[in-house]
Amino acid sequence: MVIGVPKETAGGETRVAQTPETVAKLKKQGFDVIVECGAGANSYFPDDAYEQAGASLGTADQALGADFVTKVAAPTIAELVKMKNGAGLISFLRPLDDLETIRELAAKGITAYAMELVPRSTKAQKMDALSAMASIAGYKAVLLAAEVLPRFFPLLTTAAGTIKPASVLVLGAGVAGLQALATARRLGAVTSAYDVRAAAAEEAKSLGAKFIELDLDTTDAAASGGYAAALSSDRAERQVQLLAGHISKMDVVITTALIPGRKAPLLISEEAVKGMIPGSVIVDIAAPNGGNCALTVPGETVIRHGVTIIGSMNLPAGMPFHASQLYARTVLAGVGELVKDGAFRLDLEDEIIKGCCITHNGQVVHDRVKSLL
Repeated sequence: MVIGVPKETAGGETRVAQTPETVAKLKKQGFDVIVECGAGANSYFPDDAYEQAGASLGTADQALGADFVTKVAAPTIAELVKMKNGAGLISFLRPLDDLETIRELAAKGITAYAMELVPRSTKAQKMDALSAMASIAGYKAVLLAAEVLPRFFPLLTTAAGTIKPASVLVLGAGVAGLQALATARRLGAVTSAYDVRAAAAEEAKSLGAKFIELDLDTTDAAASGGYAAALSSDRAERQVQLLAGHISKMDVVITTALIPGRKAPLLISEEAVKGMIPGSVIVDIAAPNGGNCALTVPGETVIRHGVTIIGSMNLPAGMPFHASQLYARTVLAGVGELVKDGAFRLDLEDEIIKGCCITHNGQVVHDRVKSLL
């Protein structure tokens, strides 16, 4: 089986699906690997490093025409045309949001695996690309905030007086949120966290953060896979109102609340932004799904009521070397699970395959995606 590694063409995407490290491991497992020339350039992996690892260099058509294509972003229609009927694909696909691409994959007979739907289980942990990228997003969000904030993060004692530390609030204490808390703490900020899931409190506190508890019933707020469940409309509205008082005291707010396949829940109203200190910063990690802040503009950095609101769409792409390393390792693990003896393994009773296989043999085989279609 030949594995293809095309250069990513999505705007702003700097990552690559295979690194020289994972190519060498694929070769040892008996795969041939063809890498498009320049595929790793934006991640600082040169072509000669791939050749030394055993890959062949080729064109985009050759990489996309492989038996099993490994990508970061979902293929465009132009890329799909170049893929072989019946080929395999492993990539982020946004299958709960981009149904048109899923239809095209099925029509092409592609066996497609969505990395964002890999189950969050012990067995599938090595394939959990979503958590790996979320950790990078949380780290990068804090660095962006520190760069934009017109104040210091740490406590400083100087001859001119003492500078108090910045106050950082993280909304959503999942993987991205916990990494954001840890990073802000390392930079010297005083950190606070909020999450509707009661189990998140201990994790946030273990990182030195104060956990904010609201007068709100959240007993059914934890969904499967470790995600938060959507609150009812009246509780969601009350949550926004109660959070506003805490947000007004913060120098930095980082929002991470996201439920796959849904618009990001509103956590910060325009009134809450108005109440913030001028010069404060909001980094909205949920911007790709609309954002947790009412004033977020996905893909842009805007200033509203004296507050800088960063709506970056792809924070992991801002750290392409390590983001590619981590992503490629999850893809490598995925190939090991999904391909056996040179053929695609389609045991839909297997928890991993059932969770992330979207299309096969001209059909959409994932239950939730089928229901959306």
